[in-house]
Amino acid sequence: MKILQVCPKYYPFLGGVDQHVRNISERLARGHEVTVFTCDPSGHLPKEETLNGVRIKRFRSFSPQDAYHVSFEMLTELRHCSFDVVHGHSYHAIPLLFSSYAGRRRFVVTAHYHGHGSTRLRDTLMSLYKPLGRRALREADVITAVSNYEKALLVRDFQVKDKVVVIPSGIDLDEFKGLQKVDRSYKTILCVGRLEEYKGVQYIIRTLPLLDKDIHLDIVGGGPYKEKLVGLARELRMENRVRFHQNLSKSELLSKYANADVFVLLSKYEAFGTVIAESLAAGTPCIVANTSALMEWINNKNCFGIDYPIAVDNLAQLVTEVIGKLVSDVKLWDWDDVVRETLRVYKG
Repeated sequence: MKILQVCPKYYPFLGGVDQHVRNISERLARGHEVTVFTCDPSGHLPKEETLNGVRIKRFRSFSPQDAYHVSFEMLTELRHCSFDVVHGHSYHAIPLLFSSYAGRRRFVVTAHYHGHGSTRLRDTLMSLYKPLGRRALREADVITAVSNYEKALLVRDFQVKDKVVVIPSGIDLDEFKGLQKVDRSYKTILCVGRLEEYKGVQYIIRTLPLLDKDIHLDIVGGGPYKEKLVGLARELRMENRVRFHQNLSKSELLSKYANADVFVLLSKYEAFGTVIAESLAAGTPCIVANTSALMEWINNKNCFGIDYPIAVDNLAQLVTEVIGKLVSDVKLWDWDDVVRETLRVYKG
């Protein structure tokens, strides 16, 4: 099959959607002809290249606050191309809408839909964009959701019940084989992800003064909220217990997962929660906010929940109870599982 993936960003960007598209594209390319149309807001990446069997075409885009990624250059090319399958990704970016204009036998959408924007600007843009986004979703032959929570949102907001199937995101389970924890004189809380206010990292920093002094916090990621988090750690005199990391290699990130004593994600909005799957695969117990798709991870055995609004004393108590617990009987999807189910959708 000739398959086109359309997404707002792609490798070397490492966001959740970017990683999802890369992982399915490279596996699909083992038996099919796969092309990716994506945006390059920086203008510094190659316009066209082939990586691991995937042909990548990048288009300059207008991306206010790194959102929506409007590229009329991409739209023009999409109008003049044809594939067996066109697969558009991320409702929260214009390339998904543009992907609906490409010639194809079958049109598939993976929405990664949150229900609203993560900032005031994105929320405003989203309300204006909704009639166009609805058009793209209704043109799709199939819409895949990465969680039951996301499926419920799509059905509620777009009345597309008969089109939505759930295919969770995956991880590369082989990467987690043989990971070992290093003996240390202190314990570590780990957070991984884009640093925005809605992710809730600030609550973990505020909780540190209530925890034993041998508990440290590792924060992996960058984003617009980072400076405020750095300032908060300084204000609370926790600089010596909070470490920020960015642009880690995959092996370095895997080591962080394996050596953490508890992983915490207090995000208000998540369509899936890949970092939870990765933490559990590394044998690290998790604490998540009892919100959005994160609720689907909570089993009070390997993953534990806490309600909003987050009370730091309750969070401190939960961290104390969970930190260092053993993880067992975890069932996770490998990317090969995701590709197998995606091919079924492609073939109809």
